[in-house]
Amino acid sequence: MLVEGRKQSFTVTWPSEEPVDVFLFLTHIDMITSRPSNDILHTDVILNKISEYDIFKYYCPNFIQLTKKFCSDLRKDNKPSVSIVNFHGNLLYKDFGHPDHTFNCFGYIQKKFNLNFTESLIKISNDFNLKLAPSNGLLTYNKPILYNKKIENKKVTIIRKKRRAWKKKDAEFWLKFGINKEILSIFAVEPIDYYWINENRFSCKTITYAFRFGNKFKIYAPYEQDIKWFSNTNKEIIQGYKQLPEKGNVLYITSSLKDIMCLYAMELRGIALQSEMQIPSKVQMQMLLNRFDKVVIFYDNDTPGQAMAEKICREYQLDNLYIPSDWGAKDVSDAIAVHGFSKVKQFIYEKIQTQKGKNSE
Repeated sequence: MLVEGRKQSFTVTWPSEEPVDVFLFLTHIDMITSRPSNDILHTDVILNKISEYDIFKYYCPNFIQLTKKFCSDLRKDNKPSVSIVNFHGNLLYKDFGHPDHTFNCFGYIQKKFNLNFTESLIKISNDFNLKLAPSNGLLTYNKPILYNKKIENKKVTIIRKKRRAWKKKDAEFWLKFGINKEILSIFAVEPIDYYWINENRFSCKTITYAFRFGNKFKIYAPYEQDIKWFSNTNKEIIQGYKQLPEKGNVLYITSSLKDIMCLYAMELRGIALQSEMQIPSKVQMQMLLNRFDKVVIFYDNDTPGQAMAEKICREYQLDNLYIPSDWGAKDVSDAIAVHGFSKVKQFIYEKIQTQKGKNSE
């Protein structure tokens, strides 16, 4: 095709017999050449024209308002488990029932429509008519991933972190639970400055810690209001298991690594599954009973915690222990913070004396 001139005389030669709309062609050239130099396909440019909220509202049909939980459209989800929250000045899609599904607005588009990063930016530009990318249909999009479709080649969530030095504020936080730096080191807990979830980097605005389990991590930010936890652990990882002695008297199955460390400070041993809603398998329970004379469930004293505690105790004929409901605390660590280390230790040791004997075989 040969074009001579701009808006005056011109000659067009085309290899086919089809007519050519030269006016539209030249208009397209004018649009490209007159585009401001800073209007490029970039996340910053997109977010100068539309907001993260606009993007989530357009593509996430179940999203109603910030922090309000809704059902995921990326997987089968019968109970609302997803929130979109303001996290360090940016909106974040967080699926509390599926830790792998933690995305900013661009990551969410990539996951939902099975696109790479550049393709996700092109899609947003085209759908919002931002004119930052070609809209001639040459790019073929894949169909969205449906929640009831089996997803092959599941993406692995990788968490990395940057360690920082221990500070006075760390001691102040942990010592109120009776946990010192030595215990934190034994359980592979360390303070961090920032961390990555896949390619997304997050700065720690408040004190934040990484709990390491082999090559997996839990990120704990106790003072964050919206999201305190991120993790890439799975149900096969038993918290505190690596620190158990070969043989022992009583083992407590509790709800968190923090509670395990509180018990360790009392010279007691505990483990925790990845969720209080998870039931130990028969293989896991037999493994524990082979090493300890007695296993006791020590879950939170709230309704969900005790419902699951009773279920596990019925399944395996175990004793159930919990913090008294009138103590104003739901678990071991909270009770220590409210009533002091000595009182909670005395309470647990008195219960040990009244729960003698081995578990039923």
